[in-house]
Amino acid sequence: MNMLVDGEWRTDASESTGDDGSFVRQETTFRDAVRDEPDARFRPDAGRYRLYVSYACPWAHRTLVMRSLKGLEDAIPVSVVDPYRDEDGWQFTPEKAGCTRDHEHDSDYLRELYVRADPDVTCRVTVPVLWDTETDTIVNNESEEIMRMLDTEFDGVPESEASEGSSVERTESDGVATRDVDLYPDGYQDDVDRIIDEIYDPINDGVYRAGFATEQAPYDEAVEDLFSALDRWDAVLADRRYLAGDRLTEADIAMFTTLVRFDNVYHTHFMCNVQYVREYDNLWPYLRDLYQTPGVAETVDMSHIKEHYYTTHPDVNPNRIVARGPDPNFEAPHDRDELPGGPPSDLVATGFADD
Repeated sequence: MNMLVDGEWRTDASESTGDDGSFVRQETTFRDAVRDEPDARFRPDAGRYRLYVSYACPWAHRTLVMRSLKGLEDAIPVSVVDPYRDEDGWQFTPEKAGCTRDHEHDSDYLRELYVRADPDVTCRVTVPVLWDTETDTIVNNESEEIMRMLDTEFDGVPESEASEGSSVERTESDGVATRDVDLYPDGYQDDVDRIIDEIYDPINDGVYRAGFATEQAPYDEAVEDLFSALDRWDAVLADRRYLAGDRLTEADIAMFTTLVRFDNVYHTHFMCNVQYVREYDNLWPYLRDLYQTPGVAETVDMSHIKEHYYTTHPDVNPNRIVARGPDPNFEAPHDRDELPGGPPSDLVATGFADD
């Protein structure tokens, strides 16, 4: 595995598989938080933070979806790494379509920012990264926690600093803009937390456990867990529009970024080929419903997704040939709006509602 050890880049630092050939995901390192509290070290100020992402990465994609749904595009700008990742790690190649430079420090590699934040850091270099320009450091690189911060801590960004022309309606109270999209609403929070936990191991990480397994037994176990979970949630979605019921929540974002990649990369590249998502009676229209939610489709870059997976894992695909298909029609009608509930009304009111 390629990682930083005491601030130095190593390409032989540790293994990502256990002795039995199972894939083992390492914990993220930077776990501070933006809080809308007077004495917080990291306050939710517009323009203070930058989000470093890859369009290819499902974990980073979670934060991009949340940023879009909350109308934070101007308040929190992004820098985008190259989808191709070699032994030097995530890199900045602004000449490549869909990629950008490092807008803060003109770094060549994302690892340079990790070392800038902590010169002696030992960790993997991952996306997303929430960077604080005021203290010149990493706030957090754990996708679930960044997603929650964007959802719950930035509603009070002053109107004068909020993104003009955002697709998200805002109400005004005492001169402060309040974003109406709440994906962690009261009355749903316990279910949202439970569902995010329940889908993480068998589904979100399960595709990786299957794809990176180096022995038959752990691969078989991962695939069994994955499709058992997909079967279960397909049944749950038969009579509810979203995972937690009638409301779009963070849990749906966590599921979406795995499902939208499934047929194009996980099914083939990671040998999760028991069934396509588009063969499920409910998961497939559910995925299309999420994709067609205003602000979501523009966060999906399938060319980056396919390039990354098929060219970055030589142990899985040594010839780095990018599979041509399939081409799922995410914009096909889904009829999920016949079920109770729906996306927040302000999203529908922007003119992005389903045709």
